[in-house]
Amino acid sequence: MYTKEGPVIELTARQLQIVELVKANAPITGEQIAELLGLSRPTLRSDLALLVMLGYIDAKPKVGYTPGTSMNPGAHAARKLMELKVSDVQSMPIIIKEQASVHDAVVTLFMENVGSLMVVDDDGFLSGVISRKDLLKFTLGNSNTAVMPVSMVMTREPNVIHVIPDEAVIEAARKMIHHQIDSLPVVVPAKLSGSSGRTRWEIVGRITKTIMTSILLDLATDR
Repeated sequence: MYTKEGPVIELTARQLQIVELVKANAPITGEQIAELLGLSRPTLRSDLALLVMLGYIDAKPKVGYTPGTSMNPGAHAARKLMELKVSDVQSMPIIIKEQASVHDAVVTLFMENVGSLMVVDDDGFLSGVISRKDLLKFTLGNSNTAVMPVSMVMTREPNVIHVIPDEAVIEAARKMIHHQIDSLPVVVPAKLSGSSGRTRWEIVGRITKTIMTSILLDLATDR
């Protein structure tokens, strides 16, 4: 589970029976439900109203009751996905100094089994991002990778696409698709004394396509 669940209303045994009857016999009228339970229609009025309000069943005029949106796994998963924040799913960032060589970056990339590295400056703030594609482009046929710093080949801040911890996961997914990138640094504004005129970012995590895939799998199999 990724979200903090709010208060849950526990259904009574009779209300659960009603939900099951609607699932099995929809569309079904209130009179039919009452007859199957051996009760009067007025006795069930408050139960039916509560179940409709909670979304367990839907009331359709001249048709009867049908399973509600809360019984739809797709809608349930969509609601959870919309509520999910980056901070709920982010992983640890893999960081390298901008003075490190391209060769060191390649080694780090494969040792950590990641698709990109977050680059920081001397003060530890986000300086850029270097991806597997960047490294492949600059290492093929280049004999200077041992001395070339990653700052020469990385995507530099402020052109780095990033997210903040409170941002919605669905928004992070939109950024990844729109910009065709495999991962995003998760950042917070750095607390600096004085004002330099531009925001510096402290890296606190990363979010990747692998994480996104894991989220979708968990939501799809959550019951």
